[in-house]
Amino acid sequence: MAIFFNTGAHFFFNKIIKKEKPDHIFVQLIRMAEYVTKNKTIPKSLDYMDTFSKGIERRMEKASGIKKMIFRFEFERLKRYEKKVFGWFDNTYIISEQDKSSFYFEESKEIKVSPNGVDHNFFQPKKVSKKKYELVFTGNMSYPPNVNAVEYIAKELMPLLIERKPDIKLLIAGASPANSVKALSSENILVSGWLDDIRDAYNDASVFLAPLQIGTGLQNKLLEAMCMEVPCITSELANNALKAKDKEEILIGNTPEEYVNAVFELLENQKLKRKIVENGKKFVTETYNWNSISKSLEKDFF
Repeated sequence: MAIFFNTGAHFFFNKIIKKEKPDHIFVQLIRMAEYVTKNKTIPKSLDYMDTFSKGIERRMEKASGIKKMIFRFEFERLKRYEKKVFGWFDNTYIISEQDKSSFYFEESKEIKVSPNGVDHNFFQPKKVSKKKYELVFTGNMSYPPNVNAVEYIAKELMPLLIERKPDIKLLIAGASPANSVKALSSENILVSGWLDDIRDAYNDASVFLAPLQIGTGLQNKLLEAMCMEVPCITSELANNALKAKDKEEILIGNTPEEYVNAVFELLENQKLKRKIVENGKKFVTETYNWNSISKSLEKDFF
């Protein structure tokens, strides 16, 4: 919270609120909650988005030494803070049922689930004569769950994939790649960094591979890839929030062997690939639609 709080910004926000007199204040993420705590007259809503304490707990479980101690300390503080801010708002939201069930306070059962959507008009595929990459992963590449996922791909999956297809190519696309991500670059792996149009990454690849191990929340990258008609493979953890049907709308892996087999099923079985693409597109279009999500929020606000 301290990292994201700025007294100058706080003054600026209060000045705008005083001038504009908004009907409602919508706050996204607990790190922004402190900016509106003193305003008692205007109705306020908070979108927790993810259960941050659960994300830190998962990182704590995989850490060791001093890092494990720091994560445990932050985990306990986040649990208390997530409960504390609940009482400051008229409405509270979370991105998925999985995240809602991950809170550690009794009042969390009153939090409403409001998922992300995807811009279906924007994320449309373009026809290309040939795909440049068999695999793609996108995201903020300094964000620990994304870093963890691509390191898992590079170190656990790529050796097995290369055994079966020596010229297989993986694109890792996204802003601010950490040094550990840059170090993954090889003959088979391209780390692109920032792309002006992230649709190019989806459009240039045959399969979206997202073996997320420690993240929370609903993964926009999966929504975008499905909308772009790229068949997706992900972890059970990520799909618990998404709720796509395994082997119908998505493929799910748990072990390196399962992920590798899923990749080649999609690369070699065009009938299966078409089914996953068509069902995945239909699923995300019907389920994660901004119009219906926005209307639901408006009912609470006004």
